[in-house]
Amino acid sequence: MAEPLAYEDFAKLDLRIAKVLEARPHPNADKLLLLQVDVGDEQKQIVAGIRQHYTPEQLVGRRIVIVNNLAPALLRGEASHGMLLAATSGAQVVLLGPDDPECVVGAKVK
Repeated sequence: MAEPLAYEDFAKLDLRIAKVLEARPHPNADKLLLLQVDVGDEQKQIVAGIRQHYTPEQLVGRRIVIVNNLAPALLRGEASHGMLLAATSGAQVVLLGPDDPECVVGAKVK
């Protein structure tokens, strides 16, 4: 188990529902996809290491949960402005998202 986290630290995370607008393979990495997502008040790019588990076609239009306030990072020459949340179940990676596929884009996850 990971080290316990104070609620104040958890509360710093801005978790949001985002809609994947576009997805494409990263040109310089076999395991990465570039996702353009709508977070309600803005659109941003996220680089995600899920290429071996999802095709771009499976992602476009899907609602996912992202860490919206993660500091930007440069991953293999591409800027990432957030992180999607996923679970690992054996060898499978499962994206986290709302039960309701019509959940409002930009909704805060608490």
